[in-house]
Amino acid sequence: MSDVSDLFEARDGHVVIHVHVQPRAGRSAVVGRHGDALKVRVAAPPADGRANDAARTLLAETCGVAASAVALVSGAASRVKRFRVDGVEPTDVAVRLRRAIAAAGNPGPGPRR
Repeated sequence: MSDVSDLFEARDGHVVIHVHVQPRAGRSAVVGRHGDALKVRVAAPPADGRANDAARTLLAETCGVAASAVALVSGAASRVKRFRVDGVEPTDVAVRLRRAIAAAGNPGPGPRR
């Protein structure tokens, strides 16, 4: 299994996940890595924060938490975002991210240098 420790930062009682969002996709899904970020595609357009909401919902499903436990921390108008996930253990997040990336079948490139 690949290392995913560069995709998130562990904090006291929560993690912050680095996410690269591609809006207006055919369907919403985790698709792999994009450098040091988790790459997700969402069907929603970027207008009115709908892509952010769709990414938040997808991350909640991926991490096994309620959508209310996930909050956008930065990058509201950018494809590169950071989401805070409350009430999770970093080891659990690592396992779930590995599974999601493996299920996507596209580990993507490693970290950018």
